[in-house]
Amino acid sequence: MDKLLGAEARVFADLEALSQAAAAESARAANEAVSARGRCLISLSGGRTPERMYELWATEYRDKIPWAKVQFFWGDERFVPTADPKSNYRMAKMSLLDRVPLPVENVHPILTDFATADDAARAYAKILRVYFSENGPTFDLLFLGMGGEGHTASLFPDSPALTEHKHWVVGVRAPVEPPVRVSLTFPVLRRARETYFLVAGADKKGIIEILKKDPKAAEQKLPVAMLKPEGKTIWFLDQAANA
Repeated sequence: MDKLLGAEARVFADLEALSQAAAAESARAANEAVSARGRCLISLSGGRTPERMYELWATEYRDKIPWAKVQFFWGDERFVPTADPKSNYRMAKMSLLDRVPLPVENVHPILTDFATADDAARAYAKILRVYFSENGPTFDLLFLGMGGEGHTASLFPDSPALTEHKHWVVGVRAPVEPPVRVSLTFPVLRRARETYFLVAGADKKGIIEILKKDPKAAEQKLPVAMLKPEGKTIWFLDQAANA
């Protein structure tokens, strides 16, 4: 079994195989959380990579997950209307949420109908604090991706948000489109019980190589390496991304 930043790394032939494995592992985690604590708190990620896994949840795992006891949150959101194709919430809604028997009150998107991303961040922090305390684990299961420059959630290299230790959610500017976003920060992201990184595509290979060969240097500049999750961590990589 490969290791990446000290965590378990699993390499699959392609995105389909990666998605199948991540769906199975996350279904296990969700059921174990419900059995142990009566609920499962999941933070979803956006981007292209997790969409297929969400579709598998909605089809092959539709009858294998106790949806009424699952609460969904998001690690970040683009500051666009919810109907915009770039919306992380919209992608999850179409691929998963609308297709499973999930109570509407169990879905907690980062709302973007505020004047500014900072306003949206403050509103979302209030929602999170209903479910999480200042100490102890947060999400039972946290999904994250990784960009070709090493960002995760919407925390990009050199962002002031990387040194945020007080606020759980902040408005950020990204060097990609759309530039205005809302992101959870390290203090809340790193406390998940289980963290799964889903990384696919040849454009990620360079960063994966850096993470493997020089993790200490990576921790100085790459947000994905700075995170340092405290709980169980698994990297799901396709062969194209694996260095």
